[in-house]
Amino acid sequence: MTEVLVAGEWRAASVAGSFRARNPATREELAQEFPVSAWADCDRALDAAVEAARLLRGFSGEQLGRFLAAYAENIESRADEIVALANEETGLPVKPRLRDVELPRTTTQLRQAASAAREGSWTQAVLDTKNNIRSHFAPIGPVVVFGPNNFPLAFNGISGGDFAAAIATGCPVIAKAHPLHPATSQALAECANAALASSGLPAATAQMLYHLSNEDGLRLVADGRVGATSFTGSRPAGLHLKAAADKAGKPIYLEMSSLNPIVYLPGALKERGEALATETADSGLAAAGQFCTSPNLLFVVESSEARSFINGVAKIYSERASGTLFSEAGLRGLAKGVERLVEAGAKALTAATANGKGYCYPNTVLEVSAGVFLANGEALQQEAFGNATTVVLCADLDELHAALESLEGNLTGAIYSSKAGEDDAFYDGVAEILRGKVGRLMNDKMPTGVALSPAMNHGGPYPSTGHPGFTAVGIPRSLQRFGTLQCYDGVRPERLPAALRDAAPHGEIWRAVDGSWVRG
Repeated sequence: MTEVLVAGEWRAASVAGSFRARNPATREELAQEFPVSAWADCDRALDAAVEAARLLRGFSGEQLGRFLAAYAENIESRADEIVALANEETGLPVKPRLRDVELPRTTTQLRQAASAAREGSWTQAVLDTKNNIRSHFAPIGPVVVFGPNNFPLAFNGISGGDFAAAIATGCPVIAKAHPLHPATSQALAECANAALASSGLPAATAQMLYHLSNEDGLRLVADGRVGATSFTGSRPAGLHLKAAADKAGKPIYLEMSSLNPIVYLPGALKERGEALATETADSGLAAAGQFCTSPNLLFVVESSEARSFINGVAKIYSERASGTLFSEAGLRGLAKGVERLVEAGAKALTAATANGKGYCYPNTVLEVSAGVFLANGEALQQEAFGNATTVVLCADLDELHAALESLEGNLTGAIYSSKAGEDDAFYDGVAEILRGKVGRLMNDKMPTGVALSPAMNHGGPYPSTGHPGFTAVGIPRSLQRFGTLQCYDGVRPERLPAALRDAAPHGEIWRAVDGSWVRG
């Protein structure tokens, strides 16, 4: 049985069960056996994390950054091995997806977090020197990170953006690996543990358990020793965790479901409808549609160009091989999701048989009128996670506006419009509605790329996330999820944290000058 990483040591798990991953491309069970940890493992990890959090308060941003940079180097030194494991456990291609895109993204965001830890502006220090009142964000304490199934490296609980952000704030992490890629997570955790040893941070700064019962997962996020939790996954699982954390008064940051609506204005379809059909299919079928930003809801206004566009998308979906889904459960979930959409009034425009190997579902395009969408919006906005997308056909612009008004919150929304200005009269009305429904608004681009930019927002209104004010991507802003606002009123200078002293060594500081607030 594979060991768990607790308090800097690989040790035998307190076993409540066991599991093995499967190769989704072949459906074959893999040999390595992993533990489902009993609560005793959580208890030990929490105690160790509390002590690590206490010790980390004495470490500088430079020291935190040193660990994150060393971790990135360790991953790169084992890149081929890690990529091979991820390929076997997820079916994602080695090139370009894992080796050329996701692994570099993982190490880049670790290094960005290292820079943010050193620079320190995420703390948003404010110094009112006249009244001797000072405040900043400080580490909230142990952070639990639940990693998703669809990014085995860049969003992994032990290596992804949430992990990097929490560590950069000085919070120790207890990672709950995803059971679909446990060997990949094990290799990453080994890299992290080696970096802890070389950088001198507390041994329990990064810990990892492979799997928990649902009951223990709920208990974990509500435990009094936890500072905050981050979760990426399905809406049902996220809402159960949120209820447990909310009841205990614990912050939890959730990335759940998103349909990522795209509006194609009439002039855009006249200009380049055929090209847009290909662009849409390329995005919607990437990784078998298993992106949180995959375009799953398309809006067009009825016209001959719109009909050609819809037929073009359906044709491409029908002709391309079905991609590999991550698991049998994912296959069942997608099939059930499409079935619910059809029951709610959507009709399939594509064939009902898969043309790929492994866990595969037919590439699916559905169509529904805006009238039906408005009448049955809740059912037709249920996510079918995978290679399926729904087109909403609107009779006119008024019906398009009404359909957009009815949308739930999403991570992204995009508008395609005429390059010659034919849609300019329509754009503002559409954008005004869509702006309030999404975290990231785009023009003339697909949503599947999430850049590692400090300006990026990978968040949005409920139910895409649990809170509209935070992002999972975009350093240093993503660090603020794991900060607690601390104020010092009348505290003697020598007793203040370094960042709040008059000669603070780094970071962006606001000071009171002549009744106004100024930087520096």
